[in-house]
Amino acid sequence: MKFKLLLVLIMISICGCNKERNSSTSPLNYIPEEAGVIIKINNISQLKSELKNNTFVEGMSKSKAYASTIKQLRLLHHIVSDTSALMAFTTKEEDSTEFLLVLPPVKELINEEQFSESRAETVNFQGFTFEKRILGEWSFYHIFDSEHLLLASSPEVLVKAIETGKRGSPDDVLLSLFSISNPKKSAAFFVKSNAPQLLEKTIFKKDAEIGMEDYSRWISLDLDSRPDNLMLNGVSLASDSTRQFVKLFKEVGPLPSATALMAPATADAILSFSLADYDRFALNQKEYAGKSFVVDSLFNGVEEIGHIYREGQQAIVLHTYASEKISEFLENNRSGTSDYRGGEISTLEQNAFLNTFFNPLVKDFNARYYAVVDNAFVFSDNQRILQSIISAYNRKDTFNTSALFRTVDASLADESSILYVSNAQGLEQVWGDHLNSEFLRDFKSAKSSSFAYAGQVVSDDNFFHTNLVIKALGMTKASNTTSAMFAIQLDAEIATGPQFVLNHRTGKKEVVVQDVDHNLYLISTSGKVLWKKQLEGKIQGKISQVDIYKNGRLQLAFTTSDRFLILDRNGKEVKPFDMKFDGGNLNPLAVFDYDKNKNYRFVVTQGSKIFMYNSRGKIVTGFKYNEAESNILRAPKHLRIGQKDYLVFMLDNGSLKILTREGKTRVPVKERIDFSENQVQLYRNKFTLTDKAGTLFSIDQKGGISKTKLNLNEDHGIDATSKTLVTMNDNELSIKGKKVSLELGVYTQPKIFYIYDKIYVSVTDLQSQQTYLFDSNAISIPNFPVVGASIPDLADIDSDRKVELVTKESKNALVVYKMN
Repeated sequence: MKFKLLLVLIMISICGCNKERNSSTSPLNYIPEEAGVIIKINNISQLKSELKNNTFVEGMSKSKAYASTIKQLRLLHHIVSDTSALMAFTTKEEDSTEFLLVLPPVKELINEEQFSESRAETVNFQGFTFEKRILGEWSFYHIFDSEHLLLASSPEVLVKAIETGKRGSPDDVLLSLFSISNPKKSAAFFVKSNAPQLLEKTIFKKDAEIGMEDYSRWISLDLDSRPDNLMLNGVSLASDSTRQFVKLFKEVGPLPSATALMAPATADAILSFSLADYDRFALNQKEYAGKSFVVDSLFNGVEEIGHIYREGQQAIVLHTYASEKISEFLENNRSGTSDYRGGEISTLEQNAFLNTFFNPLVKDFNARYYAVVDNAFVFSDNQRILQSIISAYNRKDTFNTSALFRTVDASLADESSILYVSNAQGLEQVWGDHLNSEFLRDFKSAKSSSFAYAGQVVSDDNFFHTNLVIKALGMTKASNTTSAMFAIQLDAEIATGPQFVLNHRTGKKEVVVQDVDHNLYLISTSGKVLWKKQLEGKIQGKISQVDIYKNGRLQLAFTTSDRFLILDRNGKEVKPFDMKFDGGNLNPLAVFDYDKNKNYRFVVTQGSKIFMYNSRGKIVTGFKYNEAESNILRAPKHLRIGQKDYLVFMLDNGSLKILTREGKTRVPVKERIDFSENQVQLYRNKFTLTDKAGTLFSIDQKGGISKTKLNLNEDHGIDATSKTLVTMNDNELSIKGKKVSLELGVYTQPKIFYIYDKIYVSVTDLQSQQTYLFDSNAISIPNFPVVGASIPDLADIDSDRKVELVTKESKNALVVYKMN
């Protein structure tokens, strides 16, 4: 597939460009139109240092591709200034590479003492006078023009640059990309569609189908180089040309890759194409392929096309949400079946249909066999790889759990239009037919097997975000550290405490939060705002996640002041759950799932009224407690002791109602209680709560009450699990009777989290904006407190068994911390 070589092209271009980078917009005027690679260097010394210490670049330094390119870059190596620069590469007709370097005026440019010979000559060429500098065995030409210093490999390049600079009209797409590159990175690369000419004979075979002209006119990539990590990320702008590969995904929408959840952990590579809107993809596909291409609705239920590479074999996976038509098509074309691990592997009479329907995403593929795994159809020319996929999936030993995938996962966006992840063997398997044999040999000898390789494209309107990653396998952060993963600034002040919710496709956690303008945000694991939705009011309490269709897809359920809403993954209302309640004043939503079978009961309370709905949005007629004796203070709770359910309501007249599922009294509580602002908790199999005087009430299953005077202030806080009781009183935190005195401040209620058999207790000082975290023995978690201005939420958001914490950082910003 032609586009695949784009990823390796960019990865290798940084190896060949060991020392380069660019500066401002004005030097761009000098860049000739035929330039294929441009490097915007923000700080030459920083770039040299970064790449000098990069283990992957060091490993590739002995390759022929590196050596042939580095000849043009020695000049950068000897520049002593910390200045910015702009460097461009062009190709002559005889395939030699020329360079142009544009710099601001500098007092000292090159340390000539490094050379045994140093001299200058004057050269007259086409009416211009240049100075030729000869340093040892190599030379360059330079001239001062309009406050810029121009250096080049030949006088022809200098003349071209001066003439181009007089016109002052750089490529409009390049100018746009140039302006949005990150000035804080050491360098940014701009690669044009004719760039492969620069690498012919050294990296690619002469007849290699590089095909970048099908990808995009220009690609902009910011460089982030660390000792064991080399990353390029940026964007490309699609031009009006119809034959651009990425335009297949225009307005299609990205998705989390499901192929990583299907491929075996032992796979060498995966490549996936996400089709969130198949109908839009089909229109793009027809425009790309031409009028002769016939759009067929057979596969319009496909959400993703995945390629799996393992031990020299390949499989293709179609992930679907509507499989009836595909199943019928395949059953009508199969010629036989065999049993394997409780499933079937079928033989197909027609083998080339994937090439027809999914051109150019699938080419030259023989779909001789297929199997159905969950909601996916898996095809291959070899039964063995199908068997390995089925076995691994049944064992849950899939690619997303592998060290290879985990190494790069955190460096990639959660959702992709195109995703590629591989080891060194995968690189060779996918691209081996296109790469020069000498380069492959150099690549293998450069410790390439100790790295993971990834490429990602995310379609976003007319922009295409690109991430490329080369990372040492098994890299982990230092232990016993707490650091900010990301911080996000909202468009207005934060109104609700940020909380984690589960992405059912990736198994990772994301963040939901609302601002004072009632905008609800969903933010990905990597800190990207996935969507923002305007609501009519503030969300009451916490958001619950439910699976009302029992198909594994989760929704967000909550109340505002006057509405009960359920939103799907994309922020759209799920009918009929857009219910308005006249008069408003709703309490937070309560969601009961008595038997953990997703037969939900949604309880909306308004004043003294109680509305219990089922998963179809109908009133539950079997629940008889439809109106309380007085107003309900807060969301009711469902607690369970043994096999018995208890529904608990706190009324403002001091009554505590503990009921059955049907709404009948299960535990009579005769005493009226002046409730504090805390909820009822289940502690040591007793209903536990406090009053405003700081008295702890413990109520058994027969209604017996015991009281303990804790001498707590009226605004105290409590939380509890079955065996752990936590209180917060003024600046004193008590965990299981062990007390910690904190700095004087204004503290939130304490909150208990139970993650991986460990208890965490959090509390936030709103005055100093510090969030504290303790274990069950009241010992502070290392590196706490951290900056925080709300009650936090804790979870392992990326399945690496490390705990993350999200909290409000400032008025309109939230932050996610990672604890290692």
